[in-house]
Amino acid sequence: MKFTLDWLKQHLDTDASIDVIAEKLTDVGLEIEAVTDRGAALKDIRVAHIIEAGQHPDADRLKLCKVDTGDKVIQVVCGAPNARTGIKVALAQPGAIIPIDGSKLKPGKIRGVESQGMMCSTRELCLGEDHDGIIELPENAEIGAQVASVLGADDPILEIGLTPNRPDCTGVRGVARDLAAAGLGTLKADPRQEAVVGAFDSPIGVTISTDITQNAAAPVFYGRYIRGVKNGESPDWLKARLESIGLRPISALVDITNLVTHDLGRPLHVFDADKLAGDINVRYATNGEKIAALDNKEYALSDTMVVIADQAKALGIGGIIGGEETGCLAETTNVFVECALFDPISVAKTGRKLQINSDARYRFERGVDPQSVIWGMEVATHLITEICGGEVSHVVKAGEVPNPRNSFDLRIDRILELGGVAVDADRAIEILKSLGFEVSGSASVITAIAPTWRPDVVGEADLVEEVLRIVGYDKIPTVPLERETSLPVPALTPFQKRVGLTRRVLAARGMYETVTWAFTDSRWAKLFTDLKLGLFLANPISSDLDVMRPNALINLIAAVGRNQSRGFADLSLFEVGPEFFGDQPGDQRLVAAGLRAGATTPRSWTGSRRDVDLFDAKADAEALLEALGTAAANVQVNVDGAPQWYHPGRSAALQLGPKNVLGYFGELHPKVLKALGVKGRVMAFELFIKNVPSPKKKGTGRPALNASSFQSVERDFAFLLDVDVKSDAIVKAARSVDRNLITDVTIFDLYAGKGIEDGKKSIAFSITLQPTKATLTEEEIDAVSKKVVAAVEKATGGALRA
Repeated sequence: MKFTLDWLKQHLDTDASIDVIAEKLTDVGLEIEAVTDRGAALKDIRVAHIIEAGQHPDADRLKLCKVDTGDKVIQVVCGAPNARTGIKVALAQPGAIIPIDGSKLKPGKIRGVESQGMMCSTRELCLGEDHDGIIELPENAEIGAQVASVLGADDPILEIGLTPNRPDCTGVRGVARDLAAAGLGTLKADPRQEAVVGAFDSPIGVTISTDITQNAAAPVFYGRYIRGVKNGESPDWLKARLESIGLRPISALVDITNLVTHDLGRPLHVFDADKLAGDINVRYATNGEKIAALDNKEYALSDTMVVIADQAKALGIGGIIGGEETGCLAETTNVFVECALFDPISVAKTGRKLQINSDARYRFERGVDPQSVIWGMEVATHLITEICGGEVSHVVKAGEVPNPRNSFDLRIDRILELGGVAVDADRAIEILKSLGFEVSGSASVITAIAPTWRPDVVGEADLVEEVLRIVGYDKIPTVPLERETSLPVPALTPFQKRVGLTRRVLAARGMYETVTWAFTDSRWAKLFTDLKLGLFLANPISSDLDVMRPNALINLIAAVGRNQSRGFADLSLFEVGPEFFGDQPGDQRLVAAGLRAGATTPRSWTGSRRDVDLFDAKADAEALLEALGTAAANVQVNVDGAPQWYHPGRSAALQLGPKNVLGYFGELHPKVLKALGVKGRVMAFELFIKNVPSPKKKGTGRPALNASSFQSVERDFAFLLDVDVKSDAIVKAARSVDRNLITDVTIFDLYAGKGIEDGKKSIAFSITLQPTKATLTEEEIDAVSKKVVAAVEKATGGALRA
């Protein structure tokens, strides 16, 4: 729901500022979604005067204009057909921001002639759709003044997020009524609702039909014939009002119906009376009946849908959209005005089935004030005769106007009980009366009759809500909850949730979860650590399970041996469980341990089968780190940090800084495997879950996808290095140059031998540059490449190979 401040003040007498109004609307339950300052977008556009418009020397369709800006006379090349001497225009000079695309205007040459500005059209200023010519401003417009003030486009726009239970605020007057009740002004009377006396009987009658179950197609239908109208362009004030909320002016008759719809929440329709075949009949459609609607689409109807028809065919879909054949055009001289009421549920079902979203449907399916059938016709009549002229008939009617006068008792003490705020009876009565309720009763219990425009009020609790929202929800005191409450508490701690996530991640990587004993064979345990006396069990359940396990891998390795002896060579196992260092509290830690043995895939004719290697174990560990919230790129790989049960040179520690060891990965030591009866090579990893930092971001939602629309660039480098230089040093050095621009660093080649001197090796790597703001130029790429070379040379002592 959109409207301008000036539009609101047509109904509300107030001196309140836009900020105060916006805050109060939210306070009373009409939440503000946006306040748009239209004048800010047009601040660079000024009034100018064309003092001479001549022919461009090198283009037949262009004009060379001398334009007075108020400060100086400039030269502007213009192609608009209406650019001529003497008119005042909307001028943008170099440096101005053009509203339609947000671009900054620059001086330039058009067909070899310098142009020092741009004369704007309505469309270019986002004030309408007209792009056939430039804006012609009033003759009395002051040169140099802001165009926004001259055109009345400096009026701010308010947009509220209207909830479905407030049909009364689908019009600006309903919003003004709430603000007046909240003490922000006085609601003005609307003289347009006064009855217009007809001069003749309408030549077109109205009837309402029923379906086979005797359900009337509509509760009530009012119509009025107006002859001798002149349909043309709407006056400026009406066009400006519609354009301010994004509606395109069409013609005076159509614009009037749109105005009443948004101004008062009362949809109307106007037929070209000369195109009607006999009287109007509101009926149910027949199955397969078709209608060409005003949105230039044809719809197939069913017998549950209400149509407005003449004696020949359907002319419109009741409460939703009119028909194209009887629409009003420039040559229309006689019209028939429709002001009817339709069932909200029927309108909603029809609109949903036909997938038509119209302003009329939006209001009818929420519930239009039944009394608006009466005064809505009078408002439409006043506007049509004032703008288009004509002579009006008496109103023709079919059906009866519903008068839902729902009465409810309000116990004053219930306001405190339900809302938490004490409000005396006089204040409650004052609020309800200002909202249109008829109130009577004593100080303890009052009776309120809801106005016809408030179908959402259906009980005492609704009356409490009405009083509270005007008093102010911010007046409700904050009350702390008692310590003993029935509120649910989380079943799992954050750490327990991380443990569950660990299991899911590893299982998703194709690994089988195992649950083994928390104790093991002391002969195996001695391969991993020096056993403390406190780890031995006083009464073991088996002689080979005599000690608490100091490492979670021990039982997994033993499981591999048992499976191999039964013919299962390809294995991927993991366990999440504790390992122990002593018999005191805290002498244990939770670890996620996993291992892989054999081949990565079953045998296949494609020949893609390969044995697992340490990079498979590293991938498992890094995937788990990423899932737990630590980016693998931030983790250091220490090739000298793995313990003695890993193969030296084929293993590493994962660390965050020198002290925080997150875990290990690599190939297990052959000596350990042999002792536990395992053949071949086994790759393993261990991750200490408590050592992995919790993510800083709260919540479980995924971060926004920051995809770039610009082409990434790859560059390759080859360095000659000492053989003892680690490739990780290269990756870190290259990535450190620009962590935002360089998104990947990949080692893809290692060579030592012929052509490389002894003690040296050649390592080749590639970097990926991913711009986010603009495509990289060759100069920018070269600059980054030079920085990468310098960083790697400094970090490794190597040299770029020619």
